[in-house]
This record gives sequence, C-alpha cells and structure tokens, in this order.
Amino acid sequence: MKNERKFVPLMIDLSNRNIIIFGGGKVGERKAVLFSECSRTTVISSDFTDVLTEMGKRNKVNLIEMELSYLQDTEIKKLLSSAFLVITATSDHKLNLRIANIAKGLDILVNEVDDAGDVVVPSVIKHGELIIGISTSGSSPAVSKYTRHQIEKLITPEYADMIRIQQSIREYLKQNVPEQMKRKDILWQILESRDIWTQLSDSYEKAYDQALKIAEDHISSGKHINE
Repeated sequence: MKNERKFVPLMIDLSNRNIIIFGGGKVGERKAVLFSECSRTTVISSDFTDVLTEMGKRNKVNLIEMELSYLQDTEIKKLLSSAFLVITATSDHKLNLRIANIAKGLDILVNEVDDAGDVVVPSVIKHGELIIGISTSGSSPAVSKYTRHQIEKLITPEYADMIRIQQSIREYLKQNVPEQMKRKDILWQILESRDIWTQLSDSYEKAYDQALKIAEDHISSGKHINE
C-alpha cells in the first residue's frame, strides 16, 4: 500500500529553474506550454509534436532529440543533473517509472503522468496576476477540468483589470491616507462597486476613473467610509 500523500498548494517562482520533460507527445506539449512561460524548459524525446517543434524554433523550449528507451541510468542521471523538476510524459510506463525513480534518488521533484508523483500540476485559470489552481491530488483530472470550467463562468477576464485598478489605487492611497484600515476600507468599497465591474466590461479607463473618484471623495471628505 502506498504511503498517504500530503500535498500542499504552493506558488513557486520558477524563473531560474530548469524543468526537464521526457516525452514529446501531446502530454509533453501541454506541460511545456505551461512551464515555458515561467522557467527554462527542456523537452527530451525521439520526436516532437508540431507545436513543440515550433516552440523550439522560437527558443521557447530547448529540444533534445534522442531515443530514450536505450538510455543507461548513468545517462539519465546526466540529463537530470541541473533539473529542479522532472516530468515523465513518455508513452512507455516502465520508462516513466525508471526515470522517476532515478530522479527521486537524486532528490529531484517529479511530476508523473502515470501517478501523482511528488508534484501535481493543477488545472490553471490565469487572468493577469490572478492565478487559480484546481487539483484533486491526481485522483481525477476530469473533475479538475470540470471544476475549472465552472469557475471560469464566474472568474472573468475583468478580474485582471480589477487587480490593476487595486494596485494603482493602493499606491495612490499609500501617499494620501496614513491609516491602513481606512485604505483597506476604500479598496474594498472599490472592489464591491457594481458600477466599476460593469464599466470594466466596456472600458478600463472609465472603471479606473470611477475608482479614483471614490478614493478622492473619501480623502477630500476626511471621513471614514463606515461613518
């Protein structure tokens, strides 16, 4: 019986990390598209999808063409020498397991397509700085995908613009409102304004101007918004 896994959701800066993906098929492609946006990503395979080939031409990923099934353990270890995370995504289950075991022996994190592994890559919703990860700890990718589709009906692209507004107004308030709690209340009022959310679907500038007016009105009145 396998040990009970205890996953913790984390946000990790991968900008200077090496991600090694074994397998150039559709699964490897999907992983490469995700990780290439935030890390140095290498895909190792005997062949690659058209998307991966194009990504290689644009230097989005590093492609290493080789036949994996004949590699010795020492050769695999050499390929893993600089890896922060290894992803096993070949069509050969035994090969995936062998690579995973070697990586774990080197204390390298592993994401396995055939098992949960050390790292589960969640289903992701991203709107600007807003990132939502959905996972069933590897138990049901279908449920993760279904949940993402449901959340996407509620979390619209306007959330990215609201974050931009909040960032800008927050900096403005830091310079004009010394009380942290009052700044918090003003930002929350902006966040809950139906008018601003409605304007965001039409024009960021109009929504920002409305948010700024709310902040300026409270500053000029000198009154706490809850009074």
